[in-house]
Amino acid sequence: MTPKEKYYRAYMEFFETAERKRRWNLFEDVPWDKVSSVANTEARAIRIETYCAEEMFLPDYTAAGNELLRGVFGLAWFQNAWSYEESRHGLVFREYLIRSGLRTQAQFDRLEADVFSRSWKFPFPTRRQMSCYGALQESATYLAYRAQKDRAELEHDPTLEAVFFLVSRDEAAHAGFYREMIAIEMAEDRVGTLADLAHVLANFKMPGDGLIPNYQENLRLGGGGISPRLFFTRAVLPLLKQLGTSRDELKGATAAVVPLRAA
Repeated sequence: MTPKEKYYRAYMEFFETAERKRRWNLFEDVPWDKVSSVANTEARAIRIETYCAEEMFLPDYTAAGNELLRGVFGLAWFQNAWSYEESRHGLVFREYLIRSGLRTQAQFDRLEADVFSRSWKFPFPTRRQMSCYGALQESATYLAYRAQKDRAELEHDPTLEAVFFLVSRDEAAHAGFYREMIAIEMAEDRVGTLADLAHVLANFKMPGDGLIPNYQENLRLGGGGISPRLFFTRAVLPLLKQLGTSRDELKGATAAVVPLRAA
């Protein structure tokens, strides 16, 4: 089976699971009638607003992804399914901010203008490196959203709990697809793929970092980020285990590939 055939099969498995088990409706699956104002603080507003802003760069993510992946059917169709699912995340955060009273429409209009005054660019130039980036970024997002789901449960906010349950489940599925892509790449070029993974790890940062003003500070104040240790233990190490590799092999692959690239 060729890599393109493997990509298509992986996408069809992703798509079937999404259609049968994971699709959700913003209007019916979120209990908007139970929006709580008990824990409505500015810290909460900043946290959710920062998540929302990061999701709002979706036109840039989609345009760049489609340009990189067009011509590879399974990957291109995943990009557009991913875009649809991520669009719901931005919408549900926006609706929560407005319906909870955390932000007024005028405040959100200013946020929108601010976000759209800048654009996101690919952090890495190749499809394989972006698969590595996607696996890490989606895992980090899942961990952050899952923590917020648990937090909303403790704060007795069933609306926000449902929101973060739904979006975190999507993020976990996205991370899983990207991990499959890395595995397919490794079957073709193990050393080169691991060298790319090591490079992405060494230069990793979230999409909003450096793009959204005060990104790290906003997450710190709002309690919305994850620690480097959590990222390493809950995102990086499980990825290496699933791929059947180790930190030592990553280092070895980098050492083997860098001299060849320099030549």
